[in-house]
Amino acid sequence: MVRPSSYPECACHHGRMRDPQPSDPQLAAARYAAEHDGDADPAEPVDIASRAADHERRAREERLAERRRRDKAETQHLWVERQILDAQRRGDFDDLPLAGKPIPGLTSNDPDWWTKALVEREQLSGLAPESVLLRREDGALDARLDAMWDEAEVRDALAEFNARVITARARPVDGPPLVTPTRDVEAEVRRWRARRRG
Repeated sequence: MVRPSSYPECACHHGRMRDPQPSDPQLAAARYAAEHDGDADPAEPVDIASRAADHERRAREERLAERRRRDKAETQHLWVERQILDAQRRGDFDDLPLAGKPIPGLTSNDPDWWTKALVEREQLSGLAPESVLLRREDGALDARLDAMWDEAEVRDALAEFNARVITARARPVDGPPLVTPTRDVEAEVRRWRARRRG
């Protein structure tokens, strides 16, 4: 059967009638939540007005929290500027070591200027590729061995150096190629004895 267009349309759900066009959207949201609540007992009456009030209160709190977040973000730079002005008034920026001078290292076009300055300033060592470190260690190995008094200690140092060279050869190359040779332990021990006698 076709309804005449003069009748107001309504939708039925579980035997309850809904308004065709609710005037209050929050009230409509509360009604919808009440009608579609899976845990609610259909026989138990639902207080739609209190649900609508709760919904409106939560929405108001969310809007207020969002406004506070926006206000804080918009005014954060003012706090920073105030701190800088206070520090200038106290004279915290007076007599700085590089006041009025260019920052050292910024005149070059080297993209690694900051890293190199950090290494120099902090006197860091051991930051080169392993092939470079092993080559340096190979150059200083005789002097290191000469500082040792025990032959077993010399043999252990040579074995450890050779093991590091062999391990580095097995890894993928990171930096310059590894050209450092291993040391012949017996020949190095003989050279060490000769240096100690001489």
